[in-house]
Amino acid sequence: MTSIRETAEKFNTDDFKGRILFSETMANHTTFRIGGPAPLFIEPFDVPSLRFALSVLKIDAVPYFVLGGGSNIVVSDKGFEGAVVSMSALCHIEADGEYVASGAGASVSSVVSFCTEHALSGLEAFAGLPGSAGGAVYMNARCFDVSVSDVLSEVRYIDGSTLEEKTYRFNAADWDYKISPFQNTQRIVTRAVFKTKKLSEDKKNEIAERCKACVAKRSAKGHYKFPSAGSVFKNNRAFGKPSGKIIDEAGLKGMRSGGAQVAPWHGNFIVNTGGATAADVRALADRIVEIVRQKTGFTLECEIIFCGIR
Repeated sequence: MTSIRETAEKFNTDDFKGRILFSETMANHTTFRIGGPAPLFIEPFDVPSLRFALSVLKIDAVPYFVLGGGSNIVVSDKGFEGAVVSMSALCHIEADGEYVASGAGASVSSVVSFCTEHALSGLEAFAGLPGSAGGAVYMNARCFDVSVSDVLSEVRYIDGSTLEEKTYRFNAADWDYKISPFQNTQRIVTRAVFKTKKLSEDKKNEIAERCKACVAKRSAKGHYKFPSAGSVFKNNRAFGKPSGKIIDEAGLKGMRSGGAQVAPWHGNFIVNTGGATAADVRALADRIVEIVRQKTGFTLECEIIFCGIR
């Protein structure tokens, strides 16, 4: 069996441009500030290097996890068994008329800022959203009643089985609330193209003000008080009310498990009050699901992803 070090040696070639790190602490790469080490942390600087990295991992049968902005995940305290492939360096953003193309690793904030600077409207609702453009596409992120699928034109992705880069053109039938055609597949998003509306230069301030208003709303809801992964549970329209309200009415705000706590100000946030572990978050999420089920008959569905060694 090929060792991690032997696999890493294969990246010492002109075919790969990027960074290779060993035993990288994943808490440094997630908004929850939780997570153990990745034995091999790979950060390709371009798509050919990404494809090369995936081919090496595939040949050596090394399990891997593709990391975006780390904003919607809880990494095991023991870390990963194999490799983490970070998309953070794939962050180029450019505009072609009313279309904005973004590398998967670009932060959502940087995409929104780019649009504001170029008087391109349509993405203001995502101002202040943590995470990457690729992650937002993967999760079909939704903010203030606007989903990524509402503004998406096309996606470039790597087919994990063939390692070919392909183009997906938006088809509304493939998308739903917090659902995308990239979930539970081997497709790895490399670039997203968003459709915006070009406004006159004197409208930049109006776009910026709408962005500020969205950030202010997030701040008022306590999004930035403690490390977290945002909303823990999906909203289910069949329940008749948001998950946060259901959790609140069940009397669970403020409930703790170790350093993890249901935010006292928002039932659908679990926050890291200091020293929280992945096990704390998992235990608290499981308790919430069970108590809500007992009190209401509803079964909440986790939105955040638990990953790594279980």
